[in-house]
Amino acid sequence: MVAALALLPVLALTACGGGDTSGSTPAGAQASPAPTDDPVTAVRKVDSVAALLPADVRASGTLRVGSSIGFPPGAYYPNGQDKPPAGQDIDIADAVAKVLGVRLERQDASFETILPALGSGKYDFGTGNFGVTAERLRTIDFVTYINDGQGFAVKKGDTALRTKVTDLVQLCGLTIGTGAGTTFEATLTAQKDVCAEAGKKPYDVKVYSENGATLTALQQGRIDVIMSTINGLRYQAAQPAAQTAFLGEYHRLDVGFAFKKGSPLTRAFRAAVNELIEDGTYAPILKKWGTSPSAIETSRINPPEHT
Repeated sequence: MVAALALLPVLALTACGGGDTSGSTPAGAQASPAPTDDPVTAVRKVDSVAALLPADVRASGTLRVGSSIGFPPGAYYPNGQDKPPAGQDIDIADAVAKVLGVRLERQDASFETILPALGSGKYDFGTGNFGVTAERLRTIDFVTYINDGQGFAVKKGDTALRTKVTDLVQLCGLTIGTGAGTTFEATLTAQKDVCAEAGKKPYDVKVYSENGATLTALQQGRIDVIMSTINGLRYQAAQPAAQTAFLGEYHRLDVGFAFKKGSPLTRAFRAAVNELIEDGTYAPILKKWGTSPSAIETSRINPPEHT
């Protein structure tokens, strides 16, 4: 998905797509408290996995991560930006770091800036519900940790769309809100001619850099539908204050940690994720955040995009 996939700080996402770091909360919605259970606490370093790290990383004991903090359940600020973020992506990254025996220097960044910054060496890796796409695989290496994807949501009670979106022709004549630099924006742009080919009025795309602005636009009637991550939209629809209805999955995508092409870190990260799956830590993390349907059986490096 494009890069994310936000939500109750709303959706721009992650899923593939992304989120912003504003931590803004849309009108009529409050970010829900983070669950209190902590399956990451018991995770310990695994020497055989840590040995896969480059020598300089083992010596420094630190990795810099560019982290897009936008919305639950991926990553958000349940207690304000002056407090630590929480979410599925936060827990999985922290658990991987524990297995590797390193400390994370988390640097908040806007979703659309993280992937370009990897090539410059600003970050060692990035998180933000980045979906694995053929386009991104040209310049980015991925280590997968969940399977999420693209979906749609509307304002509860709205009749513009009533059924699952299986073809973008269903969106013709509507205004769609989504996040900047996401797989959602890329998908909508790539298929912008489908309406003309069907003899229908084109859909209009409104791109938002702040996640809260997307939900506010939906609530105020400035857009008809949101395109964002499956997990984010499903989570949002479960919050009564958001007043949204999830229309189901459109396209599944693997989601992973992002690295510059050729990074020597990928083997260690894959081994760490697989260690978490095998030792029983992974499943409780996903259960904590309500994302168990997105579980993967094994982590992979650079899997092909789902078709």
